[in-house]
Amino acid sequence: MNFIYGTAETEYLKSKDKVLGEIIDKVGHIERETDPDLFSSVVHHIVGQQISTKAQTTIWKRIREELGNVNAQNISKAGMEKLQSFGISFRKAAYIMEFAEKVQTGEFNLQRIPQMSDEEAVRALVSLKGIGVWTAEMILLFCLQRPDIFSYDDLAIQRGLRMTYHHRKIDRKLFEKYRRRYSPYCSTASLYLWAVAGGAVEGMRDYAPKKK
Repeated sequence: MNFIYGTAETEYLKSKDKVLGEIIDKVGHIERETDPDLFSSVVHHIVGQQISTKAQTTIWKRIREELGNVNAQNISKAGMEKLQSFGISFRKAAYIMEFAEKVQTGEFNLQRIPQMSDEEAVRALVSLKGIGVWTAEMILLFCLQRPDIFSYDDLAIQRGLRMTYHHRKIDRKLFEKYRRRYSPYCSTASLYLWAVAGGAVEGMRDYAPKKK
């Protein structure tokens, strides 16, 4: 399943921001895969922290092939040594095992997260070891498909903003200006800023000062 958005979101963003509108027209519709299973999504994001996308993909493939469904029962049954054998660090394996235990005992109620506001859901997710604010926001976007996620801690979004609007630096005040402009469809705007940061529009460059 891909992140769901359409003309309602893109036409709104075009009406609010001509520059972003031109990028939307150039790039076209973006397909970004999502994981609708919340437990699996949390584990996937813990696995992927501070490693390359390629390494994350390789490890995730091993986990899926060995465990099938990535759920609390199968994680607990696998145990620490099995998780580490997939290429997961000891610390990450411990975070994942603790998460599975909390879900099984009911200490962490996964079913409540989709009913929470964005802010409440982020607070609940960051209570888990191994989950920071950025990771929680990505889970909200790519698992729960929340429409208004805009992550200040995402370096690629900051890069996309610099490239799109020719800024040298994105501070919190400037970031919030764009958040207000894009809301309530910040998630769709994020997709296009990620595309810009990844080189989807020829001729665009990063205006950040060169490091000496």
